[in-house]
Amino acid sequence: MIEKVIILDSVDLVVFYGVNNCNLQLLKSLFPKIRLAARGSVIRVIGDEEDTNAFEQTIRKLEAYCLEFNVLDENIIISFVKGAEPAEVKLDNLIIHGVSGKSITARTPNQKKLVEAFDKNDMVFALGPAGSGKTYVAIALAVRALKNKQVKKIILSRPAVEAGEKLGFLPGDMKEKIDPYLQPLYDALQDMLPGAKLKEYMENNIIQIAPLAFMRGRTLSDAVIILDEAQNTSTHQIKMFLTRLGLNAKMIITGDITQIDLPPMQKSGMIQALQILKNVKGIGKVEFDKNDIVRHVLVQRIVEAYEKHDERKIVAQIMKEENKDEE
Repeated sequence: MIEKVIILDSVDLVVFYGVNNCNLQLLKSLFPKIRLAARGSVIRVIGDEEDTNAFEQTIRKLEAYCLEFNVLDENIIISFVKGAEPAEVKLDNLIIHGVSGKSITARTPNQKKLVEAFDKNDMVFALGPAGSGKTYVAIALAVRALKNKQVKKIILSRPAVEAGEKLGFLPGDMKEKIDPYLQPLYDALQDMLPGAKLKEYMENNIIQIAPLAFMRGRTLSDAVIILDEAQNTSTHQIKMFLTRLGLNAKMIITGDITQIDLPPMQKSGMIQALQILKNVKGIGKVEFDKNDIVRHVLVQRIVEAYEKHDERKIVAQIMKEENKDEE
C-alpha cells in the first residue's frame, strides 16, 4: 500500500468536485480498491501502486479537460475512466471555452482579424461601434493567454470619464465610485471564468481591474493589458498608458470614436495616437463596423440611424460655410 498526494493547482474546485462533491463520490465508486480524501486542492490517495497510478493519470486528464472546457460531469468522468476520452468538437474561430463549457468564438470577420492581429503584434488597436465585440474578444484573448500560461496576469483598465453624469456625486468610497465604469469588464470575465476562480484570481492580483489614473509609474510585464473606451483618454493619458508596456507583455486598446465623452475642446488621445503610431512596426489595427454588431438587431439599426444623422449635420455645416463665403 502506498499513499499519493495529488494537488489541483489550476482548475476551479467547485466545477471539478461537482455539486455536493458528486464528481468526487463518482470517482470513489469507480475506483473501489483505493481510499481517497479531498481537502481543498489536495487529494490524498491510498492503495496499491497500480491502482493509485491509474487514479492519478485519470485525475490529471480530468484536470486538463476541466481547465480547458470549464465543465465536468458524470459522462465525461466515466469516459476518461474507461479510457475513451470524450470526442472533441472542433469549432471554427474558437478562442476559449467559457463558463459551463460555453464556446467563445470570433463571430465576425473583423473579430477574427483581431485574434490574428493579437497573435502577430504586441500592441493592437481595435476600433468600432458599440456591440461589435471589441472588448469581449480582447478579454477572451487575455484569458486564453493566462490559461495557456503565456502570461502571469491580466490587467484591465478604463478612463473614468463621465457620460453626462458626475463621478463625485456617486455614493461610496473611491472603489465604489469607480466600479460602475468597470462593470462591462467584470461582465465579460464572468462569462469566461467560474465565479470561485475569478474571485481567486482577483484576490491574488492575477487579474487586476484599475482606473487608468492608477497606471502611472508602473511597468507591466508578463501580462495582457487591455485599455477599454480609449477614445476618452487625453493625449497625456494614452502616452502614459502605452509606455507602461514591459517584457513578455501585450496590449489591446479598444475604442469607439463616435462616442467621445471628453469636453468639447479636448482632443481624444486615442485618435492622436493612431496618427502618430500608424507606421510603427509591431502595432496592429483592426477597424470594426456596423456589420460586426452582435447585440440586439436594433443596436445595428440605431448605429445606422446615427451615422445618417451625423452625415446630414456635416453636409449642412459645409453648405452653411459655402453660403457664408458667397456672401
